[in-house]
Amino acid sequence: MAVLRLAAVAFHLCLLLCPSSSLGRLYDEAANTPRYDMSRTAYHFQPAKNWQNGPMYHNGMYHFFYQYNPHGATWGNGNLSWGHSVSVDLVNWNALHTALDPDSPFDANGCWSGSATILPDGHPAMLYTGIDAAGNQVQNVAFPKNASDPLLREWVKPDYNPVIPLPKDVVHDSFRDPSTAWRGRDGLWRVAIAAKVNVSVGSTLIYRSKDFRRWERNAAPLYESSAAGMVECPDLFPVAEPGAQNGLNCAPLNGVARHVLKLSVMATTQDYYVVGRYDDTADTFEASGADNDSRTWRRLDYGHVYASKSFFDARKNRRVLWGWANESDTEADYVARGWSGVQTVPRKIWLDSDGKQLLQWPIKEIETLRKKKVGLQGTKVNSGGVNEIIGVAGSQADVEVVFKIPTLEGAENIEPNELLDPQNLCGKKGASIRGGIGPFGLLVLASGDLQEHTSVFFSVFKHDGKYKVLMCTDLTRSTTRADVYKPSYGGFVDMDIEETKSISLRTLIDHSVVESFGGGGRVCITARVYPEHLEMSKSHMYMFNSGTTAVKVSKLEAWEMATAAVNVAGDG
Repeated sequence: MAVLRLAAVAFHLCLLLCPSSSLGRLYDEAANTPRYDMSRTAYHFQPAKNWQNGPMYHNGMYHFFYQYNPHGATWGNGNLSWGHSVSVDLVNWNALHTALDPDSPFDANGCWSGSATILPDGHPAMLYTGIDAAGNQVQNVAFPKNASDPLLREWVKPDYNPVIPLPKDVVHDSFRDPSTAWRGRDGLWRVAIAAKVNVSVGSTLIYRSKDFRRWERNAAPLYESSAAGMVECPDLFPVAEPGAQNGLNCAPLNGVARHVLKLSVMATTQDYYVVGRYDDTADTFEASGADNDSRTWRRLDYGHVYASKSFFDARKNRRVLWGWANESDTEADYVARGWSGVQTVPRKIWLDSDGKQLLQWPIKEIETLRKKKVGLQGTKVNSGGVNEIIGVAGSQADVEVVFKIPTLEGAENIEPNELLDPQNLCGKKGASIRGGIGPFGLLVLASGDLQEHTSVFFSVFKHDGKYKVLMCTDLTRSTTRADVYKPSYGGFVDMDIEETKSISLRTLIDHSVVESFGGGGRVCITARVYPEHLEMSKSHMYMFNSGTTAVKVSKLEAWEMATAAVNVAGDG
């Protein structure tokens, strides 16, 4: 049986940092963060200190293992450990001591990314990349010292590591990120590993094993391309039938199921995915209607997210995705703060009814943090209008809004080349630029005078007789600071706006994170922002419309969000 036992441990190339080796720092829960650090998030996962990154559900407990620098808020020399936090709800987390440290010849220079697999006896096993004493990337295995410990606090690395040494045709520093393993119908385990083969071919290699100790490389790669360069953090998983929201832990007995292949492309620092067919006999993958250059595939997130990883949540029968959003201010800034990097909120993912794209939505548990609520319906935002959303704190909020477009007349025409670069189009047609239908949407993390604000919006264009919906997050005015990366992000929403005449937007605001979901999760955009006004005054939220056509607001609901307990001091 082609069993994708995504037991729930994913590891990213992300990290969280700080100048102390302690993970268990307590924060003032009433204030969320020390007053001097208003960029620290209230309900996004991050270690108490330092540089961070992967998930697993096992025996009633969620585990998050992540690459961690216990010595500071930067990557340092890459001599990384694995941090470890536990949760019962994927929202509130307790930090434990590190699970893996670079203390063996096969990982002497760092314990890098990897994944966990639940074995037939119900015990987890971890495959991870170690940087050995010679600086080569090799694949190692680790097991819990006491599998009956619900917190899985201690891990053992057998002396027979590495279980997969560096192949002769692979570049010594480009062989990493073993995936969650799965079993084929022949009973053999498979694992996917990122590699650069013959100097320049970015590849995803498949290895097979009977016993999780001795592994042999498959003749054919799962993926290869010279065009995209090195690709990292491979994630291969089955999906249910189009429109079905349940997750799959394994493919059906006949091996027939759509699969998703996700790859992280180093050259663009973006995550791409494609839906296709996986052959568990040949261990090959055929993408549906896509070429072999992964940079042409769909994006998981059109903003600031990299090295994502999914896992099957057996407790809720769903597939959950996490991604890493690193800092976009200066190294000096995050060294001074003492931490770096956050995770997106966990997202439930499933295949859209069209069978071509994934839908993503914050897990239901996030809604347990909702407290004070305001709502509107049946109102409209006129051309040039800016309407404030009053009644909830603007720095820590969850906003859902549905916009109704009375008419599509007046949609601007765009050129064919503009369809190829939505991010550039968002920069040209920003929130303050008068358009036809749009820009309309939200201004969040806004100062009272609007000198600082992050805009999340839609515009409707026309090309070759068809309407195209562009979703953007514009950071150009997110802060008055000059030393911050402030791009415009964007992607086209694959939907029939001519039929629906409406589009939904959900935006999660959390101090330095703005995470948005357009069209029911068809397009996701995550941004890191650093508004200066948060240090001195409260933040505001507005609806706006810079288009010439008024838009109606069918529904708006906004909640102030409570502060989650994220990596408070545990008993380690």
